[in-house]
Amino acid sequence: MTTEEIPAKAKEVRLAARPDGALTLAAFEVVEVEVPEPADGEVVVRTDYLQLTAVMQDLMKPEPNLPMPGYQVGETLWGGGVGTVVASNSPDLAVGDTVQNMGGFRAYTVGPAGEHWKLDPTAFPSPLHHLTQGVTAYHGIVDIAEVKDGDTVFVSGAAGGVGSLAGQIAKLQGAKRVIGAAGSKAKVEYLVNTLGYDAAFDYHDGPVVDRLRELAPDGIDVFFDTVGGEQFEAAVQAAAPNARFALCGALAGQVGESIGAFPRLDVMTSIVKQISIRPFSTYHTPEQIWAWNSAFAAWTAEGRFVLPQTLVEGGHDAAPQALIDLLGGKFTGNVVVKI
Repeated sequence: MTTEEIPAKAKEVRLAARPDGALTLAAFEVVEVEVPEPADGEVVVRTDYLQLTAVMQDLMKPEPNLPMPGYQVGETLWGGGVGTVVASNSPDLAVGDTVQNMGGFRAYTVGPAGEHWKLDPTAFPSPLHHLTQGVTAYHGIVDIAEVKDGDTVFVSGAAGGVGSLAGQIAKLQGAKRVIGAAGSKAKVEYLVNTLGYDAAFDYHDGPVVDRLRELAPDGIDVFFDTVGGEQFEAAVQAAAPNARFALCGALAGQVGESIGAFPRLDVMTSIVKQISIRPFSTYHTPEQIWAWNSAFAAWTAEGRFVLPQTLVEGGHDAAPQALIDLLGGKFTGNVVVKI
């Protein structure tokens, strides 16, 4: 069954070549491909929104060493998106249903209904609320860092897709003080004035350790790290006794002039302060997804949570440059391309 005309061909973005150093448009190829008819049990989904994340650059490496499949040259880039069922040969999904899938950089996806998750239109104010990195931020703050009442929390990359959520979650978990680091004055103001951070600073403005000691004179109890680099090294020096470090990413070693450079650990200081260093990956188990969605829906309904998101227009033609801009720190919050 279908209620709208489906084009014979549609755009998708493929990996043209693995990047050597910084990501450029040369890594991408936008092509037109045929849109097949759905077989028994299949649906056709029009992609409405595509989520971009920093990890996509890592997936382009020959051996990404991540708990997810890497991208292959000549193949379409996969990733999270939200779309609308426009044709169905399955009793499980109807035309008009809003679904989430991992079809990625495709204008239309065709596949088994079981590979698409029907969304509850009443759960959130808009489908865009389903395209966040909240599962990672929530798991890291609640389960890994175990933020509790009275904690002083430092979040690196605080204006990014994960950090912009992690700071808010920490505050809602009872943190006494949440401090964020970002890469510009505008982002610092965004953290404090929009997302509710207690304090924030531009990491370009002098040694990070000096800013941390100024803003957290009694030390930080929790460090939620998406960056690594100088910020990780500074957090060790500024940590309070028995601090907990939740290591989510190492962006400082993945983009810009510091590609391949990772922070050194001051082992003796870590021993003396008895710092717990907890690297983690988020596998998006049903339990993790349920925990985040339940909390996010409740906080949103109560008006206690801001959705930090940048919406990029232009469809698949704009998606490659948007990913490059994301890695360059141009955006705030989660980045979504309107297809």
